[in-house]
Amino acid sequence: MLPVAHAPPQDRSRWIRVRGAREHNLKNVFLEIPRDRLVVMTGVSGSGKSSLAFDTIFAEGQRKYMESLSAYARQFLDQMEKPDVDAIDGLPPTIAIEQRSGGHTPRSTVATTTEIYDYLRLLFARCGQPTCWHVTEVKKDGTQVVCGQPIRASSPSQIVSSLIEHRAGQRAMIAAPIVRSKKGFHRDVLEAIQKQGFVRARVNGTLVDVREALKDSGENPLKLGRYEAHDIEAVIDRIVINDESRQRLAESIEAALKLADGNVVVLLEHGSTWTEERYSEKFACSLHPDCSIEALEPRLFSFNSPHGACADCAGLGRVQEFDERLVVPDHEKGLSEGAIDPWRKNGKRMNMWYARLLRKFCAAFEIDPKVPFGKLSAKTKRVVLQGLTPEEEEKLGVTWEGVLPSLKRRFLESESQFVKERLTAYMTDAPCPACRGKRLRPTSLGVRVRSDDSFFNIGEVCALTVERALGFFAALELGAENSVIATPILKEVNARLGFLASVGLDYLSLDRTSSTLSGGEAQRIRLATQVGSGLVGVAYVLDEPTIGLHQKDNDRLVRTLRHLTDIGNTVLVVEHDEDMIRASDWVVDVGPGPGRHGGTIVASGTPAEVAAHPTSLTGAYLSGREMIRVPAKRRTLDAARSLLVKGARANNLKSIDVRFPLGGMVCVTGVSGSGKSTLVNDILLKSAQVEVHEARIVPGLHERIVGLKQVERVVEVDQSPIGRTPRSNPATYTGIFDDIRKIYSMTSESKIRGYEPGRFSFNVKGGRCEACQGQGLRRIEMHFLPDVFVMCDTCKGSRYNRETLEVRFKHKTIADVLAMTIDDAAPFFESHPKIRRMLECLKEVGLGYVQLGQASTTLSGGEAQRVKLAAELGTASNVLGTAARTLYVLDEPTTGLHFDDVRKLIAVLGRLADAGHTLVVIEHNLDVIKCADWIIDLGPDGGDRGGTLIAAGTPEEIAAHPTSYTGQYLKALLAHSPRAAQPAAIVKKPKRVKAAV
Repeated sequence: MLPVAHAPPQDRSRWIRVRGAREHNLKNVFLEIPRDRLVVMTGVSGSGKSSLAFDTIFAEGQRKYMESLSAYARQFLDQMEKPDVDAIDGLPPTIAIEQRSGGHTPRSTVATTTEIYDYLRLLFARCGQPTCWHVTEVKKDGTQVVCGQPIRASSPSQIVSSLIEHRAGQRAMIAAPIVRSKKGFHRDVLEAIQKQGFVRARVNGTLVDVREALKDSGENPLKLGRYEAHDIEAVIDRIVINDESRQRLAESIEAALKLADGNVVVLLEHGSTWTEERYSEKFACSLHPDCSIEALEPRLFSFNSPHGACADCAGLGRVQEFDERLVVPDHEKGLSEGAIDPWRKNGKRMNMWYARLLRKFCAAFEIDPKVPFGKLSAKTKRVVLQGLTPEEEEKLGVTWEGVLPSLKRRFLESESQFVKERLTAYMTDAPCPACRGKRLRPTSLGVRVRSDDSFFNIGEVCALTVERALGFFAALELGAENSVIATPILKEVNARLGFLASVGLDYLSLDRTSSTLSGGEAQRIRLATQVGSGLVGVAYVLDEPTIGLHQKDNDRLVRTLRHLTDIGNTVLVVEHDEDMIRASDWVVDVGPGPGRHGGTIVASGTPAEVAAHPTSLTGAYLSGREMIRVPAKRRTLDAARSLLVKGARANNLKSIDVRFPLGGMVCVTGVSGSGKSTLVNDILLKSAQVEVHEARIVPGLHERIVGLKQVERVVEVDQSPIGRTPRSNPATYTGIFDDIRKIYSMTSESKIRGYEPGRFSFNVKGGRCEACQGQGLRRIEMHFLPDVFVMCDTCKGSRYNRETLEVRFKHKTIADVLAMTIDDAAPFFESHPKIRRMLECLKEVGLGYVQLGQASTTLSGGEAQRVKLAAELGTASNVLGTAARTLYVLDEPTTGLHFDDVRKLIAVLGRLADAGHTLVVIEHNLDVIKCADWIIDLGPDGGDRGGTLIAAGTPEEIAAHPTSYTGQYLKALLAHSPRAAQPAAIVKKPKRVKAAV
């Protein structure tokens, strides 16, 4: 049950007053918003919600806070431009929690973003038990068995005995590590070493004569960087390890231990190089003396520090490896027929040298080179790909490197960038074989804590989901001696885990890389972090926090936001979700339309007041005056025309079989983390791209997909930008700019001057402005900061030179056309059917307010997705095609869409389905779900508790299912949604698909 909404404050001093906001399309807006309340800003796409919430209120709050700082502090901060607003009164400091990806660095994880990992490092450093990491056995499946004995203190005599037993006869240097990773010039350290009577030191791995170095009277005798970390060791003795030198060795070891606080480094000579072994009086395994570590410190558990990071993967947990699924993509081909794809020349015939090599191999092993690779024995496949072991080479008298080792050697040795780029196409990210994806050194992973009678290292703790981690810390057994240390640490960790669970993210694992999170997940993680901070008197501005959230989890999110307001904060949410709007204290409806038709406050008040407002479009949908109707008749789908995914088991999917009927709209639903994206994007989409377009990608784990031969084309309509630079825009993406350029080249002025269509392109020399190279903006490189774009002074943003702008069509220059909105451009090009049809499609998806030449970098994810949809809808094959066999895959297309925009989107999707195409849509929006022809519901919950098929069938069948969460919400909606007057489509009614697979 949702918390009760609060009435707006009676004291008018507790209101935020916006006066004269004119940012972007805002039309001199005057607005009052109650403080310490949950306020939702809504309206159709492009109406000005974000301009008001982020570009005006948030920007002014940030600017005012910066101005309150001292002049000294402000010099280190970027100057913030004042938004176009007369004044904002009563505004507290603002914090924006926007919808953006979680970060592109692979080092950022859920645990590091929420600071949980910092507390875990401290917990393991202070309360962890070091254990021996020596590998005693490697099983057939590759699993390593380690010693696991607790590491105990090593006395000087134990160190000496170990060296004589294991390193007898070797030349060695005994050194005392005095400085470890500390910044500075360290002259005082050298002087202290000299006073102790030692003449040599090892500085950052290089031997230095102390007396010679100190002849330099300067502050920096070693010529070290002051702000770089350095290692300095005093060389105690140089000795040959044997029984005769035991006494001298013991004295040297004792001297080193005394000088370096119980630590000693033994440098062993190997030819011209030295290898080091570190010993400590504190930690060493009695069975494997090599496995010794120094005192536990938090940096030992950091994968961003050289002290803790795995040496093989540099703390990333993953490495680039050649993938045999890409190296041998077609198992129906024989070795002589090009089964080894990288060994083919230009992707066609076999390279002559490799063909000769394979003939010799097949002759030596008596293999028919024409036998399909898939029919070779497992041992033969292993030898072909991995090569012969030294024992096998000696036994057979034959050498064979193996395809994968050969490719890896060629990749490492080649100096050709072309060769490296070509071979990279056959590589995928794989868990690091050294650390098994845990990112840390064996030393770090050997430190364990006990919970529920089991021992865990820090990597295993991070592999837990938020929900399981709460149980882990509840059962943690640290002993009485560590309880005082652990209590404040566990308090912080449990609080952060609880906040993550409160916003519906209990299914995420702590080691989940931030770059793999959706925009909604990343935003809710930042929200959970802010909840944990406990700040009071702040205005939080959020951008659609319900993205990717099932209706079941909406209640928890609302409670979290309500908690922020209860402790004295103002929460401004740009949102379209009906539950969020109804649960808010105050609603601001911006509109009435998009673009230039918006920018005014249509209604402002409680949800009930907005619902009763006669001209509010949002109010019309809240009150039921407007609604999205259920199709009068659903498309009947044929079981004979379907895609059957068999044995899907990637991520949390539990080896499920799922059928996707073709020729209609299929919605994949389920709570967050139930496996929807894994099933659709990682398995179905990637497999279809491999089958249809021969893409070099590796789908998620599954047995096979039956029926892909029925698909002729695969289109992913996601929310990625339609272009990465200001050169890309809706006109260029949809292709109508080519036709527009042809129109301008056919004008009489162009013919007189001899202008071709290329003259009107801003991507090539000739007609464009060369000062900005046709971008209309100049890019200023900021080096370590993101690049900044400023308007070109020469062309004033028009992109073209003066001569090109002298050519006019209907009194408009080419720059004028690019500045037109789609609404204006449609009648302007009324006599040109191809352009007009595409513009009408853009209007149908609700983008009439967007300019033709609007830079793709300024479009939201939802707008970019709708541009892609319109481009597909506008092609002749979609409008006129009769044998349509295209598979469209969409991931939450309703992101950023108002109720009215969703209605337009459903109509567009319906047109594609009516043309015979198949749409697979991952969605939480119930209005889209109720209009689908078929629903696949996964669950029942997220993470480990998800990954199963709950139900499959029509919306009515899902609504009647007793255990489907989606069905529970759908049942209530269908009961109150009237049917449309006309059927969605008239489709031949063959045999129906069963309700469950």
